[in-house]
Amino acid sequence: MNLIISNSSNIPIYQQIKEQIRNKIIANELKKAEQLPSIRNLAKDLRISVITTKNAYEELEKEGFVHTIPGKGTYVTGKNVEIIREEQLQKIENLMDTAVSIAKISNISKAEIQNMLDIIYEEE
Repeated sequence: MNLIISNSSNIPIYQQIKEQIRNKIIANELKKAEQLPSIRNLAKDLRISVITTKNAYEELEKEGFVHTIPGKGTYVTGKNVEIIREEQLQKIENLMDTAVSIAKISNISKAEIQNMLDIIYEEE
């Protein structure tokens, strides 16, 4: 599994791992019932602590993205992608509400915001 860890990021390493795996599940790059690398193998590949990897997997399990079968491994669950998508849409809506409020206070037009959004969207 191709994960990129940044040691200079303010985001803890376990959370970087969790978010990247979560995003791969949401994007359907990791499919239902697909086995994830073992905690030890992933830790070895990323050159990080087994505890860090274990924390990431535990968080994913709490959120319902994976389940662990003792002695067998950790597998992607069939969490409803539509529910995940709705959660993501809600987050985006909240962020956009904040951006619009700031824009109105600062007398920034809708067209200027749209232009910024277009530029940012294309860069990502």
